Amino acid sequence: MPAPPIEAPPAADRPAADAPAPVTGDVTDVVRSDRSLWRDGDFLRFWGGQGVSQIGSSVGRIALPVLAVSVLDATAFQVGLLDAVQFAAFLLIGLPAGAWVDRWRKRRTMIAADAVRAVAMLAIPVLWWTGSLDFWHLLAVAAVVGTATVFFDVGYQSFVPVLVPSGRVADANGKLEATAQVARLGGPGIGGALLSVVSVPVLFVAEAVGYLVSAIALITVRDSERRPDPPQEASLIGQIRAGLSFVVRHPLISRITAATGISNFFSTVAATLYPILILRELGLGAPVFGLIMSLGAVGGVLGAALASRIGDRVGEGNALPLSLVASTVLMLLMPAATLMPAPWLQITALSVADFGFSVLVVVYNVLQVSMRQRVCPPALLGRMNASIRCLVWGVMPIGALLGGWLGGWIGIVPTILIGVVGAGTACVPLFFSPLWGMRRLPS
Repeated sequence: MPAPPIEAPPAADRPAADAPAPVTGDVTDVVRSDRSLWRDGDFLRFWGGQGVSQIGSSVGRIALPVLAVSVLDATAFQVGLLDAVQFAAFLLIGLPAGAWVDRWRKRRTMIAADAVRAVAMLAIPVLWWTGSLDFWHLLAVAAVVGTATVFFDVGYQSFVPVLVPSGRVADANGKLEATAQVARLGGPGIGGALLSVVSVPVLFVAEAVGYLVSAIALITVRDSERRPDPPQEASLIGQIRAGLSFVVRHPLISRITAATGISNFFSTVAATLYPILILRELGLGAPVFGLIMSLGAVGGVLGAALASRIGDRVGEGNALPLSLVASTVLMLLMPAATLMPAPWLQITALSVADFGFSVLVVVYNVLQVSMRQRVCPPALLGRMNASIRCLVWGVMPIGALLGGWLGGWIGIVPTILIGVVGAGTACVPLFFSPLWGMRRLPS
């Protein structure tokens, strides 16, 4: 099952070397906005680096739950705890991270975060080869990678409007999201196939390499970002308050944030137990797990390609609540798969659920993330993105812990069903908002 909405890595977001060339105002932006992104070498390098990084992350994404469930024999609660640790940093440091990133150059922040993540990921195969790998090591690595990811993601979503002109932001997001979904298409399948010939910890090397390639690509990228001016708010608390205030007061972003938070919380309750459902309850095996995730990623690629067309057909505002409703209906196939008598029927049901869910989540993400980047003042981009990530990803560790605890108490399938039904309520803040009936989201 794909990550819940936002993320946009999630998915899920040109400094010259140390002295960026000055920007010449509107004339420069007009010239660059007329240039296709296919002719923008800096965007292409950034895009390529992120593509390799996403493939590595997708290979590693199947490795972590398989390592925990199949190799270390983790319980449902331990799996929930592992998921919670991965996202806990968004809750614990998400808000100050946004204020800090608004003070820093985004590209340098992402390079440092990639380096930290690469080193942390390499620790797992090293510990395994020395015979000392234990479950708490996974928790430690997940905590370090999660913390670095907070800074990378805030910088990433704030960097896109710096790297490309405003008229190309949606196009850039669509390309980046499509690449992320292509990586999700191949990564789990590659990981599942490799598991038949190599040990699970080896897959973490691929993820580390992806982070290193991303860092190298970012080093070669140039942009027009200048050193940020000191924020008007003197204190860190004041800076955080400014970002939160923008999110809470904006009539559209506040509703989208509420809906995404609800969806992420309940989807995480279900998604936490998804590997156990496939690997242990249904006994379908790691290669099938990778295959299902890859088929789901096909839907993500399709969603990225169709996001603007779907927005044109049903209205961009309407597409947001409708995508949440439809994704909930498809998620019902997850618990329903346990009632099916044959493995091929179970695999088909789970694949359809993953495929359709990915289409709808990516449509949702491309439309709403592009709108957020367009309407937010540049000086607030980091704090706005961090505030939203804290609110909508900060609930995910709570959902993961709840899912793990409920899974051990009432069972895997009943807990997944609770998560699916709860996710269905996420559409309510959007149906009863100015978004319903809006043909175009604002610029």
